[in-house]
Amino acid sequence: MIAQRTNPAVNRRGLTFWAHWAAAISAVCLLLYYIVVSHLGSFAPEYRALALITLLGSVPVYSALRVYHKRFGYVSGLLRILAGWVVLLAGVLAFSVLSGYAAVDTGVMRDWAFYGFVVQAATFIPLRFLATRHAKQLRENRTSVIIGNGPIAQTLAERLRYRVPLLGLVTLQPDDTAGAAGGCEVIGHLAELRDLVTRENVRRVYIALSLEHFTLIETLYIDMLDLSVDVVWVPDLSSMTLLNQSISQIEQMPAIYLNETTRSSHPAAVFSKELADRSLAFLGLLALSPLFAVVAVAVKMSSPGPVFFRQPRHGWNGDIIKVWKFRSMRVHAEGEVAQQATRSDSRVTRVGAFIRKTSIDEIPQLINVLLGEMALVGPRPHAVSHNQYYSDKILAYMARHRIKPGITGLAQISGLRGETETIEKMQLRVAKDLDYINHWSLWLDLKILVKTPFTLFSRDIY
Repeated sequence: MIAQRTNPAVNRRGLTFWAHWAAAISAVCLLLYYIVVSHLGSFAPEYRALALITLLGSVPVYSALRVYHKRFGYVSGLLRILAGWVVLLAGVLAFSVLSGYAAVDTGVMRDWAFYGFVVQAATFIPLRFLATRHAKQLRENRTSVIIGNGPIAQTLAERLRYRVPLLGLVTLQPDDTAGAAGGCEVIGHLAELRDLVTRENVRRVYIALSLEHFTLIETLYIDMLDLSVDVVWVPDLSSMTLLNQSISQIEQMPAIYLNETTRSSHPAAVFSKELADRSLAFLGLLALSPLFAVVAVAVKMSSPGPVFFRQPRHGWNGDIIKVWKFRSMRVHAEGEVAQQATRSDSRVTRVGAFIRKTSIDEIPQLINVLLGEMALVGPRPHAVSHNQYYSDKILAYMARHRIKPGITGLAQISGLRGETETIEKMQLRVAKDLDYINHWSLWLDLKILVKTPFTLFSRDIY
């Protein structure tokens, strides 16, 4: 099957990004100059450093959060600007403290933080209006047809219907009208294509045929070279499970990446994720140290044995890591296949039942995050024996290790927590894990982190 990617992590910085960025950051830096001079009378060196850091840091931060992506509307765009501005300010302030510029004026920073968002919103709204209007004009002049009437053609028609003026489908044979049942009109067959393009002033032709028609696809392309139309081939890869797929070029050779780890496809964004994960894990361990102490004492008093339980699990690229947890069960011998906890499991202590129900037993995994073995968000790591059991029973099961495992994930906030006593339940969890990899972005991580606290008290955790 083909992975659905409605929100791909691919983040190309085009003219839209640079236009918005240049206007916004110029306004922010000028605003900083005005506020500093108004408050202090001169633009001191520490504020010049802040302006320079803002200028340099805004590109990776805003790019990673896809702040100016064209597919987002006004409200989503403003929310992303706010998120990017908060992250950027946190980085700027952290750098100023570490580099000895901690004595910046509080009033200056307060005004700059508030009005900085206001001026960015003021530049964003008119630029987005002009960009949207221009894109609409381009779409209106891009009359299109689709060659093919199979499932891939019908799916493409559904997705293009509100994006471009789509005339309909062009079938291979005159008597083939099966596509009409899918909701998109068949307007002709292949022998009529040249006349159709000329008569209807078609500007783009999509070829949506299976790979078995490759010779025909090549012939069609050569035949349309003199028609002054865009030709777009949408290959039918529906029989394949794709992972973080993308299309690129290798020295001007077209290349389809069927399966690629995010570390190689988006190294800058992954670096930002790892930096944020480790920083937040360090702060979390400091803030939760009193809770650590209380839980450690409770676990120790609940039954004989160690406070922590370290279980071998698969990490990124299948490497074995030792995952930290508060011990929630009585010490017992594990069989060849680790047995999942069940309702009223006699192995679980009273303290263990509480910390499992509230997910407090997972908090020590912040240590794994700090060590770089896990992330805050990602597919949950399963026991090695479980992976060995399911790997030949669920398609692409081990592909979930193409990204670092996390303390929480898309599957967990989607209600797929707790015992997976059937293959079907594990399939649903794996499907969500692969969805996460295919749609990964820093923004998605942020949404999952925000939603996680509301899913902690699940009835299916025991």
